[in-house]
Amino acid sequence: MAGNSGADFDLFRLAEEHDMLRDAVRSLAEAKIAPFAAEVDEQGRFPSEALEALQGNDLHAVHVPEEYGGAGADALATVIVIEEVARVCASSSLIPAVNKLGSLPVQLSGSEELKAKYLGALARGEGMFSYCLSEPEAGSDAAGMKTRAVRDGDFWVLNGVKRWITNAGVSEFYTVMAVTDPEKRSRGISAFVVEKGDEGVSFGAPEKKLGIKGSPTREVYFDNVRIPADRMIGAEGTGFATAMKTLDHTRVTIAAQAIGIAQGALDYAKGYVQERKQFGKAIAEFQGVQFMLADMAMKLEAARQLTYAAAAKSQRTDGDLTFFGAAAKCFASDVAMEITTDAVQLLGGYGYTRDYPVERMMRDAKITQIYEGTNQVQRIVMARNLP
Repeated sequence: MAGNSGADFDLFRLAEEHDMLRDAVRSLAEAKIAPFAAEVDEQGRFPSEALEALQGNDLHAVHVPEEYGGAGADALATVIVIEEVARVCASSSLIPAVNKLGSLPVQLSGSEELKAKYLGALARGEGMFSYCLSEPEAGSDAAGMKTRAVRDGDFWVLNGVKRWITNAGVSEFYTVMAVTDPEKRSRGISAFVVEKGDEGVSFGAPEKKLGIKGSPTREVYFDNVRIPADRMIGAEGTGFATAMKTLDHTRVTIAAQAIGIAQGALDYAKGYVQERKQFGKAIAEFQGVQFMLADMAMKLEAARQLTYAAAAKSQRTDGDLTFFGAAAKCFASDVAMEITTDAVQLLGGYGYTRDYPVERMMRDAKITQIYEGTNQVQRIVMARNLP
């Protein structure tokens, strides 16, 4: 497994360990995840086969440091895992991606006791992690959240609702942002670890979504949920800062998911046009088709290089990570939407049917432009953090 030594890699040539990791994940994904991708989408069921395969090969949360029982993979290795899983099944790629999103606040700001307990449990496969930031009235304006946490002796009592929570109901652990001092707006928000089994935690019905149908998205309800005070992540009032710092890193993983989806669509379309014949020859021989493929490949490679550069900055926690994380997520997701749409076009009428995977990839790609901050918000972030 690629170590966490600092992502010292040539942008044009990955380290041998990263290439080996890609080969291993691709083989696993094609053998154990791809065969179930269409069924997972059609039935809207959680990809349990993918979870079993990823956990069985220690690929479900590769970012967890070795001292807590994890693989200790660097940010680029994490990107490669997500990319290769997304290439065959976007829903399944949300297992490693959201495990990082949900647990990174603990890794960044939690006490040693909290890290040992929850990062250790995640690494051992005892439960997945989800991230609870958005609310019905607090989406892009996350600081406008209403969920409250009130101190009661050695406990905090949480009340409120979170919306659009990925893998809600399946995950065992939840990083929850809640208001502890309403007078201070963003500086009055704190972060907590809540367990699925805590009394007062419940879930809404799964959302009926356009894509990523295998990854449940549900509301999470907190009704007088009493949790020990030592489950606060970091100091009181630092939750929003931790949440934003987390997104700087994890937007890179959404970029990885986007390029994986796009790669899968390009690979399929490339194979199809070589087999499909019209006017007596393969349509791959027509210049109009060649130009489409060339543009798809060019934009995908640009997105990949930007994403890998952002991963290196994430690993080093560079000062311009905020810009690069937003740029990678925004550009890669826009490219993924364009490439998957073009892939459907290249397959013609077949591309519009569920008998072929590109229509699923097109639907899955759309969410990458929306979650972890819409691309409109990413452009605001970039404008405020120009290098």
